[in-house]
Amino acid sequence: MRTGWNVAEVIGVTQETTTARTLRLRLPGLTGHRAGQHVDIRLTAPDGYTAVRSYSVASARPGEEIDLTVEELTDGEVSPYLVHQVAAGDQLEVRGPVGGWFVWDPADPSPVQLIAGGSGVVPLMAMLRAHAVADPASAGGSAPFRLLYSVRGPAAVYYRAELDELARSPLVDVTLVYTREAPAGSPSPARRLDAATLTARALPAADNPAVFICGATAFVETVADWLVQAGHSPERIKTERYGGMGAKP
Repeated sequence: MRTGWNVAEVIGVTQETTTARTLRLRLPGLTGHRAGQHVDIRLTAPDGYTAVRSYSVASARPGEEIDLTVEELTDGEVSPYLVHQVAAGDQLEVRGPVGGWFVWDPADPSPVQLIAGGSGVVPLMAMLRAHAVADPASAGGSAPFRLLYSVRGPAAVYYRAELDELARSPLVDVTLVYTREAPAGSPSPARRLDAATLTARALPAADNPAVFICGATAFVETVADWLVQAGHSPERIKTERYGGMGAKP
């Protein structure tokens, strides 16, 4: 675990949606990180005022480079700058990566159920990427993964092309639930995620999967409750929350 503040260079930016972009950072001396960890970003104004925000790492590569995908908050102090202004060559103060609980261990042979609400897909994408590069003969590399991703509409989906590619693996299943606008030609209308859909598309409790849920607080709490009611052990469910209460599924 890295402690203290370090200077990272922005070496690339990728627009994910109109309100989100991925920043690729180089952190000298970093030797990798665990899928699910996060970093803190500190911005300092000319008058000395500082603001610190935490962002999940989206990448799974070894070495000094990490990707952060940031969603703009309309009243945010940090995210508007990261989404609209920061450019390759800029420097950012970074602390981390940190976190040892909401992480996927490639040595764990358990099946994995990932459940994301909106931008909560970011740390789960790191887990999918780590799984994709794991040795297929290893315990974690041969574990089945499922992602259930609740998102407003097609234009709000992060990493769409890569998710489609990952889903071609026989070990990965990806289900998107569109809550406000379904894609043209979709057989299902836009709807919020409900307990019936969750039960139908998630790994069954009998498989004893490791479950990771990330999203707004209300989303996370509701989905976790549904899973427990469906027979999943609370000890197998790990959650990560962001922002305020947010919307329910």
